[in-house]
Order: sequence, then C-alpha cells, then structure tokens
Amino acid sequence: METITQATAVAERGLHESEQMRAAIYREAGEPFTIDIVGRPKPGPTDVLIQLQACSFIPNLVAMLDPPQPLIAPARPSSYGLDPVGVITAKGASVYGFDVGDRVYVNPHRFCQECHACRKGHTAACEYSAFNGYFGVGKKSAKMLADYPYGGFAEYMIAPQYTLVRLPESVSSETATRWGYLGTGYAALKRAGVGIDTTVLINGISGTLGLGTALFALALGAPKVFGVGHDIDRLNDVKAIDPERIMVASVDQVDSVEAWVHSETGGVGADVVIDALPTGGSPEAYKAGVDALAPGGTHVNIGGVLEAIPLNVNAMMHSQQTFTGSFWFTTAQGEEMTKLVRQGLLDLDVFDNVSFDLHDINQALETVQSGTHNGGFTNLVITIP
Repeated sequence: METITQATAVAERGLHESEQMRAAIYREAGEPFTIDIVGRPKPGPTDVLIQLQACSFIPNLVAMLDPPQPLIAPARPSSYGLDPVGVITAKGASVYGFDVGDRVYVNPHRFCQECHACRKGHTAACEYSAFNGYFGVGKKSAKMLADYPYGGFAEYMIAPQYTLVRLPESVSSETATRWGYLGTGYAALKRAGVGIDTTVLINGISGTLGLGTALFALALGAPKVFGVGHDIDRLNDVKAIDPERIMVASVDQVDSVEAWVHSETGGVGADVVIDALPTGGSPEAYKAGVDALAPGGTHVNIGGVLEAIPLNVNAMMHSQQTFTGSFWFTTAQGEEMTKLVRQGLLDLDVFDNVSFDLHDINQALETVQSGTHNGGFTNLVITIP
C-alpha cells in the first residue's frame, strides 16, 4: 500500500481534494502512527464507501501490531482500526438494501464466501479469512488484506455489503464501536444455548471481552451470572450492574474458583463457562474455569490464552461436557444485537467512552500501554470529524 505523507505530493499526482483522505499509518514495529494524506478508495460493484465517524482503539491492538504466528499482519506501511462506524456515501452497482446516508457498523471479518468452509458456514476457516485493519488468519489472507487496505483509523474506507450492520439511533457511533467485542461474547453465548434456565460463569468478567459477555448473558435471560477476575473494586462495579443476578469473586481472595461456584450452585457448577481471559492469560487461570463446569455443561473459549491446556478428556466424556471455541460473530448476529437494544434488553450505558481525535491516535496508544483505563468499562475511541 502506497502512502503519501504530504498533501502536495497527492496534488502532484493529480488527485483532487475530493479524492484524498487522512489515514493513520503504521510503518515500523515500535514506532508511532503517522497521519498521511492518501488516495480515497473506490468501491467495487458489491462494496460501499463509508465516511467514518468513529473506530474503537481496542486494548489488544498493541499486541497485534506485530502479531504472533500464525497470524498475518497487514503489509507495511499498514492501516489499522477494528470496529469502525460511519455513513455510506457511495455504493457499487450491485449493492442492494443499503442506501447512501445509512449509518452502519462495519464487521471487519472478510472471507471469500465461495470455498468449502464458507459454504458450510465456517467462514473463520476460510483460507482468505482476515480482519480488516487488524490481521489475517488464513493462508491466503494477505490477498484479502490487500484488497481492503484501509482500516477504521481513516476518514473513509470501503467494505463489502455482507459486512454491514444497520445501527439504531439510540446507539451513539462511539458506543457502536464496541460491537466487535460485544458480538464475540454474544456469539459464544448463543453457541452455548444460554437462556432463562442457564447459569453462566465468565472467566475474566471485568475485561473488555468479559464485560460485554456479561451484558448479553443478562439480556438473554441467564438467572445467574458468575464472574471472576483480579481487581475486586472493578468486579464490584460489574456486580452493581445487576446485584440480584451477578455474583463476583476475586481469584486472589477465594481458595478455589471451582469450590466457590459449586458452593453457589448447590454443588452443581455452572451450566456454561465462557473463557474471556486476555492474551497472556495463564493455563492455570483457564483450568480454574474448566473445573467449575457442571456435568452436561458447555465450555466456550473466546479468550487469548496461547499455551496448551491439559484437559481430562475421560472426565469430560463421562460428564458429557462440551468444549468448543467461538471465533468472532456473523453480521446476522450483529443485527440481532441491535434488536436487543431496540427492545430495551441491553444496557450500554455502563461504558465510559473516552475519545481521541484521529490526530491524537498516539495518545490513545499510550493510554492503552499505560493500563490506566478502567478495564472493560472504558471504551477507547478514535473519532474522525
């Protein structure tokens, strides 16, 4: 991807101001972002052009600027930015159902739609599978990242129609940038069949991923939501969301997560365990959630523990437990989430949106690196005026 650092250079190439845009560009590991003037992308037949309003600066982005194998980083110089929100300003000739002026969240997951995995509904297993403005996960994802080179830290981006989620007016653009983390938790809960008779344990409930999962567990009717983490004050803030249904414990203050959950469930354990531990989480912390799972229960991993986990498969078999992973969420599930908002079942007021202008993106980077934000309650956002 070519980048132009001076507006005059763009003008010399014959690009009119209407063909230009600002974009945050990442060039070298450990270096700050630069704000460049680049050519505005043009939508293909099934794409839309979106004038961006806001994009999340997710906590995990710092680790993913130089991602571990087998993840594939965008070719440098790179444009980043996951979970963008904006307004459609132009569309391809074969885009149906969306119009100029529609405000949308852009699901960053890109896939080919045609391979065996995609046809079976396993789009995360597509060889082209990539997350626009983030990283690739498939053998051929570099091609997808090149086809959609600009992430959400820019004034404009193009996106295929299949990624678009219409947003209700009641959700601000800043809050809507949380849709990615919210959707990841929602998809995991749906995969586990969470409903009005399901107790849920969220391992890492006060983090960015865990807090959103808790909100959707409540929205789906879970009678009890158990949560563990480290910071007791932050855990108590989570409990305050719904003191009757949420129970929390600090792993530093209980002898055993398993014993605590069993004591609160009459010795049964949690029907569903969602692991939402961050990248770098320990196998021991992961195993603590596994041990709290009830017979016949379902454990879903959506977290970032990278090390191998020893599991007793014989005990799993005799207890008829299910262990699975859930990677991201579908655009259809993103639409379901907006319906829960419209029906008043999802309270998004718990988030504290902390906004930075696009030109202040390095300040946002420093905020994430300093760890001064309030866990999952803080929603760091890059706004694009």
